[in-house]
Amino acid sequence: MNGAASLWFTVHVSHFTLFYVLPQYVTLTADSRRKRYMADISSKKVVLGVTGGVAAYKAAELVRRLADHGIDVHVVMTQAACSFITPATMQALSGNPVYTDMWDARINNSMAHIELSRDKAAIVIAPATADFMAKLVHGHADDLLSTLCLARDCALLVAPAMNRQMWDHPATQRNAVQLEKDGVTLLGPVSGDQACGETGAGRMLEAQDIADAVAAFLAPKTLAGVRVLMTAGPTFEPIDAVRGITNRSSGKMGYAIARAAIGAGAKVTLVSGPSSQPVPAGASVTHVQSAAEMFDAVKRNAKQADIFIGVAAVADYRVDKPREHKIKKTDKSQLTLKLVSNPDILGWVAAQATPPFTVGFAAESQNLETYADEKRRRKKVNLIVANLAQSAIGADDNEVMLLDDTGTHKLVRAPKEVVAKDIVARIATLYKAGKKRR
Repeated sequence: MNGAASLWFTVHVSHFTLFYVLPQYVTLTADSRRKRYMADISSKKVVLGVTGGVAAYKAAELVRRLADHGIDVHVVMTQAACSFITPATMQALSGNPVYTDMWDARINNSMAHIELSRDKAAIVIAPATADFMAKLVHGHADDLLSTLCLARDCALLVAPAMNRQMWDHPATQRNAVQLEKDGVTLLGPVSGDQACGETGAGRMLEAQDIADAVAAFLAPKTLAGVRVLMTAGPTFEPIDAVRGITNRSSGKMGYAIARAAIGAGAKVTLVSGPSSQPVPAGASVTHVQSAAEMFDAVKRNAKQADIFIGVAAVADYRVDKPREHKIKKTDKSQLTLKLVSNPDILGWVAAQATPPFTVGFAAESQNLETYADEKRRRKKVNLIVANLAQSAIGADDNEVMLLDDTGTHKLVRAPKEVVAKDIVARIATLYKAGKKRR
């Protein structure tokens, strides 16, 4: 078995770098591990600015999804936004007062436009209308939210949402370019169905995608600037025009590791076999079908990689001569297929003259530690992540052991998102230690 991903946005704020020493959390429960990672950003408070677009309904879910990451959300709404969703809804979901008025008396010094951003890690505008983007570019300050953005000391992230013609208009395109030049991070938009009934660019990212991007933006950057090449998902080896050999890998573990690596600041390139998992925000993705296609994609990118993580469940064998057309059923009771070996992607990467830091995965059905350690030594990889296939494939959680030169370290069962952060933390520690020794 070999892993996954990269979409990217620019980070314009510095973070403390944290390194986790694996023995500290080998015995932690899944819940305590989740809380530990949430603690990395849960001390962060974020202002969610909501402007007057129909996509404001997504802001309600966004509050909940940000809270799932442990982020404390404080909502500021424009008057137009209040026509689409009520402050009462946003207050109930965030658990914090909602502000709409520049002269709100709840702020002791009556300077809400100053005080509301002073202890915040970021301001996130979602949705951001074309009008509000123009305000940001030209420094207008005619309401609480626009003045807050002008007077901020923190990062600003903007999720545009508008009709496709408004987004494509030269003025909006100029404004988007200028915002990025000014250090603002744009999240989206994407193409899709719009409230006006049309289809095209301008649709706001879904709430989960925005929340994941914000959490990644705020997370400790233990792999800042590191180039990670990954494989994820299954491969599909054709038998004929309609049939093929594959496996039950869902891609969940690989995609979770891709998100964790992106959150740690890595530039992630994902080579993915067939998977229904949503593409991680910030990933540069190449979609493939067969092991040969995956191998070709890895070879094209390996020289530029600092770290290679092979999570994909690569088929060991393929049909020697796949049929161009569908094999028709006959009266014969048997069909014989000749299978030949597929390329060893992980072994090839590790065998390079100057290989990247190499991480492999071992999915076994028995003798897990013995087989995984034998694979690590034989292929000369830096780290092997091992799990029992019968309890991991397709599941939302996982229980793994990490094997490296220091020994075997077991991680108790936890959601794959939590396990992925554990794995990336270990990779970061070993990678940094290896660089220091060179």
